[in-house]
Amino acid sequence: MPSSPASAQVRQPPAAERVYAHVKDGVLHRRYAGGTLLTEGGLAEAVGVSRTPVREALLRLEGEGLLKLYPKKGALVLAVSAQEIADVVETRLLVEKHAAAKAVPAAPALISRLEELVEAMRRQAAEGDLAAVSVSDRAFHAEIVRSAGNQILSRLYDQLRDRQLRMGVAAMHAHPDRIAKNIAEHTEILDALRSGDAAAAVAVVDRHVSWVRDLAQGDVR
Repeated sequence: MPSSPASAQVRQPPAAERVYAHVKDGVLHRRYAGGTLLTEGGLAEAVGVSRTPVREALLRLEGEGLLKLYPKKGALVLAVSAQEIADVVETRLLVEKHAAAKAVPAAPALISRLEELVEAMRRQAAEGDLAAVSVSDRAFHAEIVRSAGNQILSRLYDQLRDRQLRMGVAAMHAHPDRIAKNIAEHTEILDALRSGDAAAAVAVVDRHVSWVRDLAQGDVR
């Protein structure tokens, strides 16, 4: 029996999930910068829901450390702190330097995927799409981490995803000159892996990831 038009329609996610996705995407991609006060009414109108699912979504986001709720006022988007940057960089260095060393000799599939991501970053940078550049940037590093074959380290690294994405977009806005440097350093990492030079790959990863600590001295909302 053919399905009716109504049953064929794709069901929307629950209201609270739609609010959660809307706000989280806005925070991670910097449409809602640190220091922005979000109101329940404004979000309810923006997403087209009542205030009840808005409260549920905001509580969830507060638990993830992205917002601070203030009763009867709204939710404040928290800025990225210097301590958070330092903690993420330290964790990234431990995981990524280990993965870069293990990635040598690199499998052809890994090299091909990294080449695709470098080209994607170049294209996205030329289009001025900083959010997309940040996503591709993170994917480049995640591919190398996954290639190490340690599922526990991969899961640990994946837990940093949201923080890395938010910091990446903030960093590119604060230091637009770094976009070209990031792409150049990704190319250096790729060349080192392609040539089988583990020491060079680790050295470039160390230099590439460590610069983010400089943001701790500035404003990375």
